[in-house]
Amino acid sequence: MAHFAKLENNIVTQVIVVGDEYETTYAQWRLEFDEGYVQTSYNGRIRKNYAGIGYTYDAVRDAFIAPKCHDVAILDEATCRWTCEDSSHEATII
Repeated sequence: MAHFAKLENNIVTQVIVVGDEYETTYAQWRLEFDEGYVQTSYNGRIRKNYAGIGYTYDAVRDAFIAPKCHDVAILDEATCRWTCEDSSHEATII
């Protein structure tokens, strides 16, 4: 199985699972289906993060980036995940 994110203006609008019969190569898959899809991976081996609806695909970083959680968040360039030094923004367990 392979997973692909459909992009519209570099924003993920859908994530689909492609069966093994289409998984031979990314290039072959793209010939059979519409342009505008980018492969993603649950384990982050490609494109740093698994794509989610609303994520941005950054072609320069070749990464999927989640929407920014709040104004003071800073993008960690190594992981392409948002970090925050403000302890008031940490999640609490209830």
